[in-house]
Amino acid sequence: MTFDPDKLLHRHFEPVRQTYTSKDSILYALGLGLGRDPLDARELPFVYEERQLAVPTQAAVLGYPGFWMKEPDTGIDWRKVLHASQSVQLHRPLAPAGTVIGRTRVRNILDKGPDVGALFFVERTLETPDGELLATVEQAVMARGNGGFGGQSGPSPAAVRLPDGAPDHVCELPTLAGQALLYRLSGDLNPLHADPEVARSGGFDRPILHGLCTYGIACHALLRMLCGYDPARLKRIDVRFSAPVYPGETIRVEAWGSSGEVRFRAIALEREKVVLNNGLAVIDAAGGAGA
Repeated sequence: MTFDPDKLLHRHFEPVRQTYTSKDSILYALGLGLGRDPLDARELPFVYEERQLAVPTQAAVLGYPGFWMKEPDTGIDWRKVLHASQSVQLHRPLAPAGTVIGRTRVRNILDKGPDVGALFFVERTLETPDGELLATVEQAVMARGNGGFGGQSGPSPAAVRLPDGAPDHVCELPTLAGQALLYRLSGDLNPLHADPEVARSGGFDRPILHGLCTYGIACHALLRMLCGYDPARLKRIDVRFSAPVYPGETIRVEAWGSSGEVRFRAIALEREKVVLNNGLAVIDAAGGAGA
């Protein structure tokens, strides 16, 4: 199928009504690595149904229309698709179980040239069945095999600047060698993260961790460092994906600030490689910061 950006800009997505359970929220949290120490009382509410809490970034996987870029009618070379940026804004705290309606649209497509790709900007809103807005989820996706189609090239949104100097807070969280195989059960079944042959065809020597998993791990670090594990205090979290993470690596999250607008980034410690950059988190100061 021919790549037709105008058709994709007007692509119709049926609203996705999803009822998620306590078990789904626990599985999402386990996929991020929470509960690694079962005696850590701070993490237990995210992985145990008593007094349960939901990780805020779980909003990014709810009401999801599926890996639609793999559909033949899109004309997208899905094996060369990479996540470029992600944003979740919470309009109210996410419940550990409930029903949401996801409404997805392609907002824009930029032509970054044949050597870079086509940059998609996709928005999804999450609502309650009675129409109350829960979250706004935005992502940019680079289709590396579809640049040079003759469209407008930009500009891309300006990046958040990180402060100079040492970070105010640091948190290191390990990942498991099989972490992507667990995380994918929360809905992202892109074989790039499971099948070594597909990973090689995409230019990687082995499956990489989902960008949204790295994103959720950064959220975990912010909850630990700055929110006292109170998810209601985290109102927004934005990142740019700058490099892939390989399952088994340790993620080091560095943050500047303690509340309000906090800047942050994440580094794959073993390679000293920045994997999330230009991060912005909006954190409510109420109740004081916890570590």
